[in-house]
Amino acid sequence: MADEATATGAGTAGATGTAGAPGSARVDAWIWSVRLTKTRSVAATACRAGHVKVNGERAKPAQVVRAGDEVRLFHAGRERIVVVKRPVTKRVGAPVAAECFVDNSPPAPTRIEAEVVGVRDRGTGRPTKRDRREIESLRGGGRGR
Repeated sequence: MADEATATGAGTAGATGTAGAPGSARVDAWIWSVRLTKTRSVAATACRAGHVKVNGERAKPAQVVRAGDEVRLFHAGRERIVVVKRPVTKRVGAPVAAECFVDNSPPAPTRIEAEVVGVRDRGTGRPTKRDRREIESLRGGGRGR
């Protein structure tokens, strides 16, 4: 009897859990488990909104991730690029979560870089074409006129 339970994978969920296949997890559960989002519903909403990509493809919340998959998450104003080292479905402590992925994200912008946004005084109306071009040049975009 014990051999049958181990052969089918029953009872091996634990902290690593399974999402149908051994060594895999749902992408929304994994993102939440390794603390990239605060709640699982935020992770699922990000998936439905198209802010999560697995191996370059847009991911639905129930998509399976395995070790070696690249997960891109746009959340809280920045893009996180991580490679799955270990799929987990249960929320784990921060030290364990850090061991479950490799973070290849670009560094977060400094406060000074984040503040370089064209701020207009309240009640000044719509920006003119000249104002818009100045705001775009501050943001680093524009056409270079």
